[in-house]
Amino acid sequence: MIEMRNRIKVIRAELDLTQQELADKIGICRATLNRIESGKVTPNGDTIARFVRALERPASDIFFDLNVVC
Repeated sequence: MIEMRNRIKVIRAELDLTQQELADKIGICRATLNRIESGKVTPNGDTIARFVRALERPASDIFFDLNVVC
């Protein structure tokens, strides 16, 4: 299972964005993005919406592991 923080890193790398570039697109500071990617904080709903727009992916691709079987 890939955690949200790792999916954000992978997608950011696929888009060839630095942490600073993605943070600027989302409107947060780089340190906050670093804490999200390191799993120290969880983004709130507004920040999640900004990730979706900036990364141009559905929220499910970024924040949910659809391969988990309940």
